[in-house]
Amino acid sequence: MTSADEFITHLIVERGLVPADVVESARRKLQDDISDPDTPRRDVVSELAANGYIDAHQVTQMLADEFGMAMVEPGQLKPTDVALASMSRSLAVRYHSFPISREGNTLRVAIADPLDMDGVDSLSHVLQLSIEPCVAVREEIDAAIDKYYGSEDSVENMLSQMSGDGEGGPGLDDLVEKMGVEDSSIKETDAPIIKLVYKIITEAIRRRASDIHLEPMEKRFRVRYRIDGVLHEVDNPPKRLQLAIISRLKIMAEISIAEKRIPQDGRIHLDLGEKELDFRVSSLPTEHGESIVMRILDKEGLLLGLPELGFFSDDQAQMEKFISLPDGIFLVTGPTGSGKTTTLYACLNYINRPDRKIITVEDPVEYRLAGINQVQVRTEVKMTFSSALRSMLRQAPNIIMIGEIRDLETAEIAINASLTGHMVFSTLHTNDAPSAVSRLVDIGVKPFLVAASLRATMAQRLVRRICPKCKQPHVPDAAHLRGLNMSESQVAAASFMRGQGCTHCGGTGYRGRMTIVEIFTVSEEIERLIYENATGTAIRRKAREGGMRSLREDGIRKVTSGLTTPEEVLSITVGDSD
Repeated sequence: MTSADEFITHLIVERGLVPADVVESARRKLQDDISDPDTPRRDVVSELAANGYIDAHQVTQMLADEFGMAMVEPGQLKPTDVALASMSRSLAVRYHSFPISREGNTLRVAIADPLDMDGVDSLSHVLQLSIEPCVAVREEIDAAIDKYYGSEDSVENMLSQMSGDGEGGPGLDDLVEKMGVEDSSIKETDAPIIKLVYKIITEAIRRRASDIHLEPMEKRFRVRYRIDGVLHEVDNPPKRLQLAIISRLKIMAEISIAEKRIPQDGRIHLDLGEKELDFRVSSLPTEHGESIVMRILDKEGLLLGLPELGFFSDDQAQMEKFISLPDGIFLVTGPTGSGKTTTLYACLNYINRPDRKIITVEDPVEYRLAGINQVQVRTEVKMTFSSALRSMLRQAPNIIMIGEIRDLETAEIAINASLTGHMVFSTLHTNDAPSAVSRLVDIGVKPFLVAASLRATMAQRLVRRICPKCKQPHVPDAAHLRGLNMSESQVAAASFMRGQGCTHCGGTGYRGRMTIVEIFTVSEEIERLIYENATGTAIRRKAREGGMRSLREDGIRKVTSGLTTPEEVLSITVGDSD
């Protein structure tokens, strides 16, 4: 009998809950049972409970009184959203605990064993929170975990249950059907890996991830989800499963599993019943194995209007005017991952009508849209941006979208197309909107051609949107307000908000992202400056004089409207030198 058992049985006798002779009799019976291998192992308290001398609630109340802790009844095991988001299911199971409420940096947690204060200290260290323990019956804690966290298999549970010899699990036929692969390609011994890969993917979708990163490290195989632009590490599969998982994903993406020396690209299509999703898969050889990145392509985001993307009414009116022009070039600029493609597709969706012919040339075609002719660049057969554009012009389109202007040849064909009565949309990698002019000139386009064809450019960034379920009024840090250079009148009129963290947002306080934009209109004065090959600084200064808002200024508008936080805008924008 352990020291904990001795302590509890001593308390039971001392409190008069069970006579000493009954406890001693139970102890002797357990000693006799040790010699019988078929008898399940129990402690003295369990033996007394099994014979009706005491119940779990009495023991729990006794321990709570002994340690001066509160006793939590089953009806009180109802967590607040903030508390539930503060602790993961895996931690709750590991420490036999359940979060109830949170005030500031203190988390009130129901524990099953008040003797295990080392566990409470460990939990405090892991969560970086102060723990206020109370006591509840272990079975009631387990029931609360299943009720509020869900009892379905998680990736972690699956990993813990997965055996090393790869024995098949139940539900293989259903899983194969969901994965969209032929029975002949799957062996019975592959079932655990198929199920694990499927759970990794569906867990990412459930958590609204935009990317799944599977990265081989020296001693572990790391899995991370990018959620609202931020990478979050999740439970890592064992290193020994690395090759099997990567091979499974490569088979699904229809890329060679034999080739491990060069990068490869593929695509996965999954029919999940309620929605269909495509995944763009990239494989890159690294020192410790192949790194896989899966981009989740969800068409639902493309059907959003400009307001849902984060455009205020005045910017929306400007955008709708530009994209409805009969000819010219409209460019969206920004770094990789700033939402340029999504914005362009939203624009095409807005102007996609039966009386207009729209053709796109992309590398790769990420989203397939009805009513639009989409061309995939294939350099291996000399189908480049420039060659595709030449052929497209013979198709008499009204609107052309080019995935990206990368070289002089593509830029010149796009400009010639705009000058011959076509509206051209494309993207460039520049930090702000006016810099698109300098970029085109640097590529080799003549300034007078840029001046004649360019109608407008728009720079954009993505900032996280405050969770609507847990947003609360908030007073921002004075340093953040100084960083944004906000005036007293702006601060006085602002409705500052912050997410407290809940199950809806996973405890982050943010859910989803929105755009902040800088719209640069080519006016007659700007056109003259471009024609005269003026510097980028001069062009930007003139645009600012004409009323162009910077990215940071548009971000401040979103902050003062309670849509995002000062920290988000500061982290993604730079101040204006002018």
